[in-house]
Parts: sequence; C-alpha cells; structure tokens
Amino acid sequence: MNLMSWLDATSPEDEDVLDRVVGPVLDVGCGPGRHVAALAGRGVLALGVDASLHAVQIAVNRGVPVLKRSVFGPLPGTGRWATLLILDGSIGIGGDPAALLKRGVELLDRGGLMLVEVDRPGSRSCILTARLESGTQATEWFPWAFVSADSLKDLAQECRLAVRDIWRGGERWFASLVKP
Repeated sequence: MNLMSWLDATSPEDEDVLDRVVGPVLDVGCGPGRHVAALAGRGVLALGVDASLHAVQIAVNRGVPVLKRSVFGPLPGTGRWATLLILDGSIGIGGDPAALLKRGVELLDRGGLMLVEVDRPGSRSCILTARLESGTQATEWFPWAFVSADSLKDLAQECRLAVRDIWRGGERWFASLVKP
C-alpha cells in the first residue's frame, strides 16, 4: 500500500469491502482510522486498534474511535465482534499470519466475518523483517508477512476459518473468511 493513501479517504475498493460488513466492526491495524471513520459515517458501530502511537494520535485528533493496543493483548468486546477488518497489508502484523487469524477467531462472535486484504494470486507468501523509513528517520526492525491469495485457503483452514469469497478490487485482492 502507498503510505500516502493511508491518510486519504476510502477508495471505491475500500467502499466495496465496507459494503460487506456487519456491525459491530473491529478494524485491526487501523492506522489513522479511515475505515472506522467511513463506517461511522454509515452509522455502523466500529472501533479501530493500532500499535502505532502516531497513527492513533492522527485518528483521535480526527475524532475517530481508535485505541493504541496490540491486537494480541486485551481488547474490548473479545468474542463479540461481528466483523474484523484486516486491510491495507495488516495481515502481515507480527510476521505470523496464522497467529493473527487465530487471534481474530477469538475476537469474533460465532458466525463472525473477517474481511482481509491479501496479495494477488501468483505472488509469493513470505515472512520478513521490515522497517519504515522517512528521510533520515526510521523505525526499529519488526517482523512482517505477506499472504498470497493462493495460500489463503490452507491458512484459513489451519486457523479454523472457512473462505467464503476471494475477489479483486482494482489492483487489490480481498477475501471474506467466516468463523463457523
């Protein structure tokens, strides 16, 4: 994802994903909260969580309900969320997509839905170490992962999820996963 679009309004592809949500919604790795803000504008109860203080400050300054938390720590509403959003590359959080999806299963209510963004079919799933750089500033190194649409079915099965749908939106790829 282009980091500048992180601050933009939601795109038509984002809006297509948001059309599929059922509230309440937890946006995992929400950044500055653009999806949470769009859902609030639709009257859908939503909350964002992100580990980045900078991103959370941007969201809070915009009036968007976002908590500075790790998805792997205590979160409100555990086991009661109807939809989890894992968009804009957030499937890579922690460098362990299986751990993230399993945590998502804990957060969701029975029959809950995860809407995730994945890499295009034919790409390679991988785990790596990354950092963000801007000019002379850089973050610490952190584990990150990329998940190809091709490997999502096996990953979902490992995490006790069912793949409902995989679709393309512009140049982006998305999937809906269901907790039985």
